Amino acid sequence: MKPVCPFVKASRPEDAPSRKHQKEPGAGADPAGVSPKCPFGYDAKPDAGSVSPKCPLGYDSQTFKLGPLSCMICQALLFDCAKCVPCSHVFCKGCIMRFKDCPLCGADIESTEADSNLQSTVDRFIEGHGRIKRSHVENSDKEEVTKKETVIYEDVSLERGAFLVQQAMRAFRAQNVESAKSRLTLCADDIRDQIAMGSTSELCSQLGAVLGMLGDCCRAIGDAASAVTYFEESVGFLEQLPADDMEITHTLSVSLNKIGDLKYYDGDLQAARSYYDQSLNVRRDAAKHSPDSPSQILDVAVSLAKVADVDRSLGNESIAIQGFQEGIKLLESLTLKSEDIGLQQRRQSVLEFLKNQLAEKEPK
Repeated sequence: MKPVCPFVKASRPEDAPSRKHQKEPGAGADPAGVSPKCPFGYDAKPDAGSVSPKCPLGYDSQTFKLGPLSCMICQALLFDCAKCVPCSHVFCKGCIMRFKDCPLCGADIESTEADSNLQSTVDRFIEGHGRIKRSHVENSDKEEVTKKETVIYEDVSLERGAFLVQQAMRAFRAQNVESAKSRLTLCADDIRDQIAMGSTSELCSQLGAVLGMLGDCCRAIGDAASAVTYFEESVGFLEQLPADDMEITHTLSVSLNKIGDLKYYDGDLQAARSYYDQSLNVRRDAAKHSPDSPSQILDVAVSLAKVADVDRSLGNESIAIQGFQEGIKLLESLTLKSEDIGLQQRRQSVLEFLKNQLAEKEPK
Protein backbone atom coordinates (compact mmCIF):
# COMPACT_ATOMS: atom_id res chain seq x y z
CA MET A 1 0.00 0.00 0.00
CA LYS A 2 1.48 3.33 -1.06
CA PRO A 3 2.02 5.77 1.82
CA VAL A 4 0.01 8.99 1.79
CA CYS A 5 1.05 12.31 3.26
CA PRO A 6 -0.84 13.20 6.56
CA PHE A 7 -1.42 16.65 5.08
CA VAL A 8 -3.39 15.53 2.01
CA LYS A 9 -7.11 14.81 2.07
CA ALA A 10 -6.88 11.03 2.22
CA SER A 11 -5.38 11.03 5.68
CA ARG A 12 -6.10 14.40 7.22
CA PRO A 13 -7.14 14.40 10.88
CA GLU A 14 -9.76 16.91 9.71
CA ASP A 15 -11.50 14.16 7.73
CA ALA A 16 -12.22 12.07 10.84
CA PRO A 17 -15.49 12.69 12.73
CA SER A 18 -15.05 14.99 15.68
CA ARG A 19 -15.99 13.55 19.05
CA LYS A 20 -15.57 16.80 20.86
CA HIS A 21 -18.04 18.71 18.76
CA GLN A 22 -20.62 16.40 17.22
CA LYS A 23 -22.50 19.21 15.50
CA GLU A 24 -19.75 19.68 12.92
CA PRO A 25 -20.06 17.74 9.64
CA GLY A 26 -17.13 15.38 10.10
CA ALA A 27 -14.81 18.02 11.64
CA GLY A 28 -14.15 19.75 8.37
CA ALA A 29 -15.19 16.86 6.18
CA ASP A 30 -13.43 17.69 2.94
CA PRO A 31 -14.39 15.33 0.10
CA ALA A 32 -11.58 13.44 -1.53
CA GLY A 33 -12.50 14.42 -5.04
CA VAL A 34 -8.98 15.56 -6.02
CA SER A 35 -6.27 12.91 -6.22
CA PRO A 36 -3.71 13.59 -3.45
CA LYS A 37 -0.28 14.70 -4.65
CA CYS A 38 2.96 14.65 -2.74
CA PRO A 39 4.32 18.24 -2.73
CA PHE A 40 7.62 16.89 -4.01
CA GLY A 41 6.22 14.86 -6.91
CA TYR A 42 6.78 11.58 -5.11
CA ASP A 43 3.84 10.03 -6.95
CA ALA A 44 5.10 11.09 -10.36
CA LYS A 45 6.14 8.21 -12.62
CA PRO A 46 9.88 8.15 -13.40
CA ASP A 47 11.03 8.66 -16.97
CA ALA A 48 11.27 5.25 -18.60
CA GLY A 49 14.44 6.36 -20.42
CA SER A 50 16.33 7.31 -17.28
CA VAL A 51 17.89 5.19 -14.58
CA SER A 52 17.83 6.75 -11.11
CA PRO A 53 20.73 6.12 -8.74
CA LYS A 54 20.01 3.77 -5.86
CA CYS A 55 20.93 4.35 -2.26
CA PRO A 56 23.14 1.44 -1.10
CA LEU A 57 21.19 1.26 2.18
CA GLY A 58 17.83 0.95 0.44
CA TYR A 59 16.62 4.47 1.19
CA ASP A 60 16.17 5.80 -2.33
CA SER A 61 13.01 7.85 -2.76
CA GLN A 62 11.24 5.50 -5.18
CA THR A 63 11.31 2.41 -2.97
CA PHE A 64 11.97 3.48 0.66
CA LYS A 65 12.86 -0.03 1.76
CA LEU A 66 13.65 -0.70 5.38
CA GLY A 67 17.36 -0.40 6.00
CA PRO A 68 19.80 -0.92 8.86
CA LEU A 69 19.05 2.54 10.25
CA SER A 70 15.28 1.98 10.44
CA CYS A 71 13.09 1.45 13.48
CA MET A 72 11.20 -1.82 12.97
CA ILE A 73 8.14 -0.45 14.79
CA CYS A 74 7.42 2.79 12.90
CA GLN A 75 9.52 1.74 9.87
CA ALA A 76 11.04 5.22 9.68
CA LEU A 77 14.62 6.20 10.37
CA LEU A 78 15.59 5.88 14.00
CA PHE A 79 14.88 8.92 16.16
CA ASP A 80 16.07 9.26 19.76
CA CYS A 81 17.54 5.73 19.65
CA ALA A 82 16.78 3.49 22.63
CA LYS A 83 18.51 0.14 23.19
CA CYS A 84 16.55 -2.55 24.98
CA VAL A 85 18.16 -4.20 28.01
CA PRO A 86 19.14 -7.02 27.96
CA CYS A 87 18.50 -8.00 24.29
CA SER A 88 20.16 -4.88 22.80
CA HIS A 89 17.67 -4.41 19.97
CA VAL A 90 17.31 -0.73 19.08
CA PHE A 91 14.14 1.24 18.30
CA CYS A 92 12.92 4.83 18.48
CA LYS A 93 12.40 5.73 22.13
CA GLY A 94 8.89 6.97 21.43
CA CYS A 95 8.02 3.65 19.79
CA ILE A 96 9.54 1.13 22.21
CA MET A 97 8.16 2.85 25.34
CA ARG A 98 4.75 1.40 24.45
CA PHE A 99 6.06 -2.19 24.74
CA LYS A 100 6.92 -4.43 27.66
CA ASP A 101 8.46 -7.14 25.48
CA CYS A 102 10.89 -6.67 22.60
CA PRO A 103 8.89 -6.74 19.32
CA LEU A 104 11.76 -8.54 17.57
CA CYS A 105 12.78 -11.29 19.97
CA GLY A 106 10.08 -11.28 22.67
CA ALA A 107 12.51 -10.76 25.53
CA ASP A 108 11.30 -8.89 28.61
CA ILE A 109 12.43 -5.26 28.50
CA GLU A 110 14.03 -4.55 31.85
CA SER A 111 15.03 -1.03 30.85
CA THR A 112 16.18 1.03 27.89
CA GLU A 113 19.28 3.13 27.41
CA ALA A 114 20.17 5.76 24.85
CA ASP A 115 22.33 4.72 21.91
CA SER A 116 23.99 8.03 21.09
CA ASN A 117 26.54 6.49 18.72
CA LEU A 118 23.91 4.94 16.47
CA GLN A 119 21.78 8.10 16.61
CA SER A 120 24.79 10.13 15.54
CA THR A 121 25.22 7.82 12.55
CA VAL A 122 21.55 8.25 11.61
CA ASP A 123 21.82 12.03 11.92
CA ARG A 124 24.92 12.15 9.72
CA PHE A 125 23.19 9.94 7.15
CA ILE A 126 20.17 12.26 7.03
CA GLU A 127 22.36 15.34 6.79
CA GLY A 128 24.23 14.00 3.78
CA HIS A 129 21.49 12.00 2.06
CA GLY A 130 20.81 13.15 -1.48
CA ARG A 131 23.29 16.00 -1.29
CA ILE A 132 26.53 16.90 -2.99
CA LYS A 133 28.81 19.82 -2.31
CA ARG A 134 29.42 22.19 -5.19
CA SER A 135 31.47 25.34 -5.00
CA HIS A 136 29.71 28.38 -6.40
CA VAL A 137 32.12 29.73 -9.05
CA GLU A 138 31.44 31.94 -12.03
CA ASN A 139 33.56 30.04 -14.56
CA SER A 140 34.23 26.43 -15.40
CA ASP A 141 38.02 26.65 -15.11
CA LYS A 142 39.61 24.24 -12.73
CA GLU A 143 40.30 26.36 -9.71
CA GLU A 144 41.25 25.41 -6.23
CA VAL A 145 38.28 25.81 -3.91
CA THR A 146 39.03 28.23 -1.12
CA LYS A 147 37.30 28.57 2.20
CA LYS A 148 35.85 31.93 1.16
CA GLU A 149 33.86 30.45 -1.73
CA THR A 150 30.20 29.72 -1.15
CA VAL A 151 29.40 26.02 -0.83
CA ILE A 152 25.95 25.05 -2.09
CA TYR A 153 24.25 21.85 -0.98
CA GLU A 154 22.16 20.62 -3.88
CA ASP A 155 19.26 18.16 -3.76
CA VAL A 156 20.31 15.60 -6.36
CA SER A 157 18.72 12.46 -7.80
CA LEU A 158 17.78 10.89 -4.45
CA GLU A 159 15.15 13.61 -3.92
CA ARG A 160 15.93 14.67 -0.38
CA GLY A 161 12.63 16.47 0.11
CA ALA A 162 10.53 13.45 -0.80
CA PHE A 163 12.81 11.27 1.32
CA LEU A 164 12.30 13.39 4.45
CA VAL A 165 8.54 13.69 3.91
CA GLN A 166 8.23 9.94 3.44
CA GLN A 167 10.11 9.22 6.65
CA ALA A 168 7.92 11.73 8.48
CA MET A 169 4.75 10.15 7.12
CA ARG A 170 5.80 6.72 8.34
CA ALA A 171 6.57 8.05 11.81
CA PHE A 172 3.31 10.05 11.94
CA ARG A 173 1.18 7.01 11.10
CA ALA A 174 2.93 5.07 13.85
CA GLN A 175 2.16 7.91 16.31
CA ASN A 176 5.82 8.81 16.68
CA VAL A 177 4.99 12.48 16.25
CA GLU A 178 8.29 13.87 17.55
CA SER A 179 10.16 11.90 14.89
CA ALA A 180 7.80 13.21 12.20
CA LYS A 181 8.27 16.80 13.42
CA SER A 182 12.05 16.44 13.35
CA ARG A 183 12.12 15.22 9.72
CA LEU A 184 9.59 17.83 8.56
CA THR A 185 11.52 20.61 10.27
CA LEU A 186 14.66 19.59 8.38
CA CYS A 187 12.67 19.54 5.16
CA ALA A 188 11.20 23.00 5.83
CA ASP A 189 14.67 24.38 6.59
CA ASP A 190 15.99 22.97 3.31
CA ILE A 191 13.18 24.63 1.34
CA ARG A 192 13.66 27.94 3.15
CA ASP A 193 17.33 27.88 2.14
CA GLN A 194 16.32 27.32 -1.49
CA ILE A 195 13.72 30.11 -1.33
CA ALA A 196 16.40 32.46 0.01
CA MET A 197 18.35 31.88 -3.22
CA GLY A 198 15.26 32.45 -5.37
CA SER A 199 11.57 31.90 -4.66
CA THR A 200 9.40 29.95 -7.10
CA SER A 201 5.78 28.79 -7.08
CA GLU A 202 6.92 25.19 -6.68
CA LEU A 203 9.02 25.99 -3.63
CA CYS A 204 6.18 27.99 -2.04
CA SER A 205 3.81 25.08 -2.67
CA GLN A 206 6.24 22.61 -1.12
CA LEU A 207 6.89 24.76 1.94
CA GLY A 208 3.18 25.44 2.40
CA ALA A 209 2.46 21.72 2.37
CA VAL A 210 5.28 20.84 4.79
CA LEU A 211 4.26 23.60 7.21
CA GLY A 212 0.74 22.20 7.13
CA MET A 213 2.09 18.77 8.04
CA LEU A 214 3.96 20.33 10.96
CA GLY A 215 0.67 21.89 12.04
CA ASP A 216 -0.95 18.45 11.95
CA CYS A 217 1.86 17.08 14.13
CA CYS A 218 1.40 19.83 16.71
CA ARG A 219 -2.36 19.35 16.73
CA ALA A 220 -1.90 15.61 17.25
CA ILE A 221 0.05 16.20 20.48
CA GLY A 222 -2.31 18.92 21.72
CA ASP A 223 -0.05 21.89 21.03
CA ALA A 224 -2.78 24.12 19.59
CA ALA A 225 -0.76 27.36 19.69
CA SER A 226 2.10 25.93 17.62
CA ALA A 227 -0.39 24.25 15.26
CA VAL A 228 -2.08 27.60 14.56
CA THR A 229 1.32 29.21 13.92
CA TYR A 230 2.29 26.55 11.39
CA PHE A 231 -1.10 26.60 9.66
CA GLU A 232 -1.04 30.40 9.42
CA GLU A 233 2.45 30.33 7.91
CA SER A 234 1.30 27.61 5.50
CA VAL A 235 -1.62 29.80 4.45
CA GLY A 236 0.77 32.71 3.87
CA PHE A 237 2.79 30.73 1.32
CA LEU A 238 -0.19 29.03 -0.34
CA GLU A 239 -1.96 32.37 -0.84
CA GLN A 240 0.91 33.46 -3.08
CA LEU A 241 0.16 30.68 -5.59
CA PRO A 242 -2.18 30.65 -8.61
CA ALA A 243 -5.83 30.27 -7.65
CA ASP A 244 -6.60 27.95 -10.58
CA ASP A 245 -4.70 24.96 -9.13
CA MET A 246 -7.36 22.72 -7.55
CA GLU A 247 -5.00 20.90 -5.22
CA ILE A 248 -3.37 24.07 -3.92
CA THR A 249 -6.68 25.86 -3.32
CA HIS A 250 -8.08 22.80 -1.57
CA THR A 251 -5.01 22.59 0.67
CA LEU A 252 -5.29 26.32 1.41
CA SER A 253 -8.97 26.02 2.34
CA VAL A 254 -8.28 23.01 4.57
CA SER A 255 -5.53 24.88 6.43
CA LEU A 256 -7.94 27.77 7.03
CA ASN A 257 -10.57 25.34 8.30
CA LYS A 258 -8.08 23.71 10.64
CA ILE A 259 -7.24 27.08 12.18
CA GLY A 260 -10.98 27.70 12.50
CA ASP A 261 -11.43 24.34 14.24
CA LEU A 262 -8.69 25.16 16.76
CA LYS A 263 -10.17 28.58 17.44
CA TYR A 264 -13.62 27.00 17.83
CA TYR A 265 -12.39 24.47 20.39
CA ASP A 266 -10.61 27.31 22.21
CA GLY A 267 -13.96 29.14 22.50
CA ASP A 268 -13.02 32.02 20.18
CA LEU A 269 -16.13 31.82 17.97
CA GLN A 270 -15.57 35.12 16.18
CA ALA A 271 -12.07 34.09 15.09
CA ALA A 272 -13.36 30.65 14.12
CA ARG A 273 -16.04 32.20 11.93
CA SER A 274 -13.49 34.48 10.28
CA TYR A 275 -11.28 31.56 9.23
CA TYR A 276 -14.26 29.42 8.17
CA ASP A 277 -15.51 32.33 6.07
CA GLN A 278 -12.09 32.77 4.43
CA SER A 279 -12.10 29.07 3.57
CA LEU A 280 -15.62 29.40 2.15
CA ASN A 281 -14.53 32.27 -0.10
CA VAL A 282 -11.54 30.29 -1.37
CA ARG A 283 -13.82 27.35 -2.15
CA ARG A 284 -16.43 29.53 -3.87
CA ASP A 285 -13.71 30.93 -6.14
CA ALA A 286 -12.42 27.42 -6.85
CA ALA A 287 -15.92 26.28 -7.75
CA LYS A 288 -16.19 29.16 -10.23
CA HIS A 289 -12.95 28.01 -11.89
CA SER A 290 -14.16 24.38 -11.96
CA PRO A 291 -17.98 24.47 -12.05
CA ASP A 292 -18.18 20.86 -13.25
CA SER A 293 -16.13 19.47 -10.35
CA PRO A 294 -18.37 17.67 -7.79
CA SER A 295 -15.63 17.80 -5.17
CA GLN A 296 -15.54 21.60 -5.34
CA ILE A 297 -19.30 21.77 -4.76
CA LEU A 298 -19.00 19.43 -1.80
CA ASP A 299 -16.21 21.59 -0.39
CA VAL A 300 -18.44 24.68 -0.60
CA ALA A 301 -21.30 22.83 1.14
CA VAL A 302 -19.01 21.75 3.99
CA SER A 303 -17.77 25.32 4.48
CA LEU A 304 -21.36 26.63 4.45
CA ALA A 305 -22.18 24.14 7.22
CA LYS A 306 -19.21 25.28 9.30
CA VAL A 307 -20.01 28.98 8.96
CA ALA A 308 -23.70 28.41 9.67
CA ASP A 309 -22.90 26.29 12.72
CA VAL A 310 -20.83 29.11 14.22
CA ASP A 311 -23.48 31.67 13.30
CA ARG A 312 -26.00 29.65 15.29
CA SER A 313 -23.65 29.49 18.27
CA LEU A 314 -23.23 33.28 18.04
CA GLY A 315 -27.00 33.74 18.08
CA ASN A 316 -27.37 34.69 14.42
CA GLU A 317 -30.13 32.16 13.80
CA SER A 318 -31.59 33.66 10.61
CA ILE A 319 -28.17 33.85 8.95
CA ALA A 320 -27.42 30.29 10.06
CA ILE A 321 -30.65 29.00 8.51
CA GLN A 322 -29.77 30.70 5.23
CA GLY A 323 -26.39 28.96 5.25
CA PHE A 324 -27.90 25.54 5.95
CA GLN A 325 -30.48 26.03 3.22
CA GLU A 326 -27.87 27.10 0.66
CA GLY A 327 -25.79 24.02 1.45
CA ILE A 328 -28.83 21.73 1.06
CA LYS A 329 -29.73 23.34 -2.26
CA LEU A 330 -26.19 22.82 -3.59
CA LEU A 331 -26.05 19.15 -2.61
CA GLU A 332 -29.54 18.30 -3.82
CA SER A 333 -28.73 19.74 -7.25
CA LEU A 334 -25.38 17.92 -7.41
CA THR A 335 -25.18 15.08 -9.93
CA LEU A 336 -22.61 12.35 -9.27
CA LYS A 337 -21.48 9.46 -11.42
CA SER A 338 -22.31 5.95 -10.26
CA GLU A 339 -18.63 5.14 -9.82
CA ASP A 340 -18.07 8.07 -7.44
CA ILE A 341 -18.96 6.00 -4.39
CA GLY A 342 -16.79 7.99 -2.01
CA LEU A 343 -18.29 11.30 -3.11
CA GLN A 344 -21.80 9.86 -2.88
CA GLN A 345 -21.22 8.80 0.71
CA ARG A 346 -19.74 12.18 1.61
CA ARG A 347 -22.59 14.02 -0.07
CA GLN A 348 -25.16 11.98 1.86
CA SER A 349 -23.36 12.51 5.16
CA VAL A 350 -23.11 16.30 4.76
CA LEU A 351 -26.69 16.53 3.45
CA GLU A 352 -28.04 14.66 6.47
CA PHE A 353 -26.10 16.94 8.80
CA LEU A 354 -27.47 20.08 7.12
CA LYS A 355 -31.05 18.82 7.19
CA ASN A 356 -30.76 17.82 10.85
CA GLN A 357 -29.40 21.25 11.76
CA LEU A 358 -32.20 22.96 9.85
CA ALA A 359 -34.85 20.80 11.54
CA GLU A 360 -33.54 21.64 15.05
CA LYS A 361 -35.09 25.13 15.09
CA GLU A 362 -38.10 24.56 12.93
CA PRO A 363 -41.40 25.00 14.84
CA LYS A 364 -43.33 21.81 15.43
